[in-house]
Amino acid sequence: MPEDWTVKYLYDEHPSRPYNPDIANAFFCSGYVEAWGRGIDKMSEKCVAAGLPVPQITNDGSDFWITFRKDIYNREELSNRGLNERQIDALLFFKAKGVITTSEYMKKYDMAERTAREDLSEIVAKGLLLKKGETKSVKYVYAE
Repeated sequence: MPEDWTVKYLYDEHPSRPYNPDIANAFFCSGYVEAWGRGIDKMSEKCVAAGLPVPQITNDGSDFWITFRKDIYNREELSNRGLNERQIDALLFFKAKGVITTSEYMKKYDMAERTAREDLSEIVAKGLLLKKGETKSVKYVYAE
């Protein structure tokens, strides 16, 4: 990549400036590349379609690293992060919805509001949920 490029620049609309235009053109003509400048978007779209987090992209000068991450919302990973069985079950149960409310958590586990808030606050503290809103309108969304 050119020296002046940043990760933000990759996500913005930008011209393609291949390091070796001859090799890049050979890939394009052979069908390995269908459009210049779409690689980052396509990788992100494929990850999301597969239920995985979007790749993390970092750079140092002209060097770029793309890190593909697994879905952290699985029983083994959540257990390793110190969650109890109820918290793990809740994260897996509500995962498809992408959000948890205190009242839903209370109903699912037949518990007091205080216990539900403590459980959810602990999950937020571990960086697995983000708290959105205040008091009665609080929702907990999945952190990716």
